[in-house]
Amino acid sequence: MRSRTGSTPKPVDETQARVRRKEQTRQNLLQAALNLVGNGSSFTALGIREITREAGVVPTAFYRHFKTTDELGLALVEEGGITLRRLLREARQASLPGEDMIRHSVSVFVGYLQQHHLEWRFVSSERSGGSAVLRAAIRNEIAHFTHEMATDLRALNIFPKLATNTLQLICSVVVTLMMNSAVDFLDMKPGQPAVEREMIDNFVKQIIMVFLGAAHWEEEPTHSLSDKIAGRQ
Repeated sequence: MRSRTGSTPKPVDETQARVRRKEQTRQNLLQAALNLVGNGSSFTALGIREITREAGVVPTAFYRHFKTTDELGLALVEEGGITLRRLLREARQASLPGEDMIRHSVSVFVGYLQQHHLEWRFVSSERSGGSAVLRAAIRNEIAHFTHEMATDLRALNIFPKLATNTLQLICSVVVTLMMNSAVDFLDMKPGQPAVEREMIDNFVKQIIMVFLGAAHWEEEPTHSLSDKIAGRQ
């Protein structure tokens, strides 16, 4: 059967195969960039020819998926952030009490780091260096983490007396701890379960300390807080 233009319609299977090949090429390009960064290359210094050579495709294939290397980097930041945010939200919503929820969330985070260490080495390095575009994207992801954590804590009725902006601030401290600890976990040598347990215990304690401070926080005018800090009350 021919179409009105006289051409023979392409089988659905062939169209689906082309879509799969296109997506596979995109994933190969993303993985190639991560491999190069994991081998010590700076993402900012990577060239398109270098990435496509590592991916096993011709340079023109790059432009079918990304306009620039920054655009490829943005895809890496977004994909990693979405997956981890989903996993952490599921961990927080597992109806576990207090410290168990914190420990479960930390275990999920560390497990994700171990399975996706190349992605997080990339994020960690670009967070403080690299292009302004990627730094802004990472800050945006951190803001998403903070907002979602605050939303979940509010829904779980944790710290009900705190104002929304205070709860957001507390969550931003926890997320900052998470981002800073990522480098330590990534640098940990494999096959050291005792060291890993100690690092996880310390991370959990840090979060508990933040939450204990939050539990005793009182919303007061700025001048009153200043007086307390100065010892006048």
